[in-house]
Amino acid sequence: MRKPTKQRRAPAERPGEILGAALALFVEKGFSATRLDDVAERAGLSKAAIYLYFEDKTALLQGVIRQTIGANIGMVETLAKSHRGPVAALIPAILEFMASRVEETPMASIAKLVIAESRAFPEIGRFYLKEVIGRGLPLFEGLVARGVASGEFRRVDPGFTVRSLVAPMLLGMVWKTVFEPLGGEKLDVRGLARHHADLMLHALRPVPDGRP
Repeated sequence: MRKPTKQRRAPAERPGEILGAALALFVEKGFSATRLDDVAERAGLSKAAIYLYFEDKTALLQGVIRQTIGANIGMVETLAKSHRGPVAALIPAILEFMASRVEETPMASIAKLVIAESRAFPEIGRFYLKEVIGRGLPLFEGLVARGVASGEFRRVDPGFTVRSLVAPMLLGMVWKTVFEPLGGEKLDVRGLARHHADLMLHALRPVPDGRP
């Protein structure tokens, strides 16, 4: 009996397959312990094939970050740009979207990886700072500033406010990747997002006499 012929994959599919294999290995073994040979074997490709698409292992991790987190930020950017009306309606939606990404995607594992490896590989931290934090914080700050300018929110510092807004999501990422595997109780990140949005929206309401 003839063996079934292995289906040949289209070249356009290979970068995604390589990134998927790299993500799995980075999460399992860490960045420094993962070899390109391991990625090639997991992806079912040659090591030479990886170099056709990615310059080195750092470029591979950058591709993983763009694909898994950058795409999510792009969705939030689109949502914010197309939104018309009160800013307050967007904050719970964005926080719950972030919570869903923490619970359903490798976003938390990638953030943990960046934190763990950035001291030895500072270029990883700088890339994450630019591509993730450098896009996400200004987006949120612009929304808060918009709410302040319209009188919807009281006068607050947008930078501090945004860091207060996203802090519970950072807690969620640390909790899911560090403490839950050690036996910590399961955290409902979506519930935390809804609760925090409610607290923040009450805190941002203008006071009756117009004082800050």
